[in-house]
Amino acid sequence: MNMPPSPSGAEHADGSSVRLGALVPLTRPGWVEAGRHLLAGLDLAVREVNDAGGIDGRPLELVVRDTAADPERAAAAVDELAGLGVAAVAGEYHSVVARAAAVRADALGVPFLCSSAVLDALTEVPTEWVARLAPAQSHGWRIYADFLLGAGRRRIAVATQPSVYWASGARVLRDHLAARGGTVVELDTNALTPEALCDALVDHGATALLLLVGHPEPAVPIVRAVRGDRRLVEILIGAPAGQPELAEWAAALGEDGAGIPFLRYLPERLGPLGERVGKELRERLGEAPSFVAFEGWDTVAVLTAVLRSHGTDRAAIAKSWPRVAVEGTRGPIRFSRTPGISVWQWVWTPIQVVDRDPAEPDRFRILHAG
Repeated sequence: MNMPPSPSGAEHADGSSVRLGALVPLTRPGWVEAGRHLLAGLDLAVREVNDAGGIDGRPLELVVRDTAADPERAAAAVDELAGLGVAAVAGEYHSVVARAAAVRADALGVPFLCSSAVLDALTEVPTEWVARLAPAQSHGWRIYADFLLGAGRRRIAVATQPSVYWASGARVLRDHLAARGGTVVELDTNALTPEALCDALVDHGATALLLLVGHPEPAVPIVRAVRGDRRLVEILIGAPAGQPELAEWAAALGEDGAGIPFLRYLPERLGPLGERVGKELRERLGEAPSFVAFEGWDTVAVLTAVLRSHGTDRAAIAKSWPRVAVEGTRGPIRFSRTPGISVWQWVWTPIQVVDRDPAEPDRFRILHAG
C-alpha cells in the first residue's frame, strides 16, 4: 500500500529531543481515572528510557494532550502534534476517540500506536500508519460471552447507550451467543429509569445484565437499583468494558460493586519485567496499577525500540510495525495483519475475566482466561 508523503518527525524546534505525542482523557466526560493510569505508564516508561540514555543520546519528550473523550478534540490534537514535529502519536483509552485520532493520523501520515482502545474498525480502510496493543473488541468480548455460557447464563440483557462502541459490543455478544443457544435483549438506558430497567429484567427472565454504559452515570445508579431489587438476587451483573477495574468504581459502590465480572488484559502471573514495572506504577499511582497503566508502559517500550532501530522518520516508523519484537510487561509484543481489523494488531495480549471478590472488594478473582 502506498503511503502519503509526510514530514520527518525529526524536525524539532531545537533538535534536542525526540517528541512523542500522547492522547489521554484527563478531564470529564472522559474517564479520568483511566487516563491517569495510562499517563502514569507512558510517563514512567519515558523516564526509564531517558535514564538509559534516551534515543541515541537525545531525550524522549512526551507531549501530552487531553482528549476529554471528545473525538473532534482528539483529531485536532493530532493535527497540532503533527505540526509540533512529533515522531509518532500514542495513547488514548476511549475507542470512539481513538478512531477519530487514527483516521486523522492516517490522513496526515503520522504513526499512531493506540494503547487501549478496542473497537475493531479503528479506520474505515486498512492503514499502514496505525498499530494497536489492546485486543480487538470482537476477540475479547467473545471470550466474555464464552464465560457467560460457562456460567450457565444464556438469557442476557444489555443496558445500552447510543455509541458506536456499545453497539459494536452488543453485536459481538448477540452473534456469538445466538450461535450457541443464548439470547440478547437490549434495554435503552436513555428511555428507562433504573427502576423500569429492573422491571424489564424481570419481564424478560434475564439471567445476566451487562452494563454497556458510561461510568459513573448511568452505571452506578443501575447497579444500586439491581442490587436493591429482591426479584433480581440471582441475576449476574457484568461489565465487559472494564468499569470495575479502577478504584473509583469501588469507592462509588462499595460492596455493591463487587462480584461484577469484567475484562482485563493481564496474564495470570506477571513476569519479572511486569513485576518490576507494576511495583514502580503502584508507587507512582498510590494504588494498584490497572491493565491500562501497563498498556501505557508497553506503548513507549514499543516506540522506543522502533525509534532506536529505525530513526525518527515517520514513514520509516510506520513501515517498521511488522518487524517489531519487543518484550512487554505482559508478554512478547509483535504486530500482524488480522482479518477484519484495519490496523496492525498485537495478536493477542493476555485476556482475563475477573471480578472484585465480594468478601474482599480490593482483591480481584480470575474467573476465566482466554
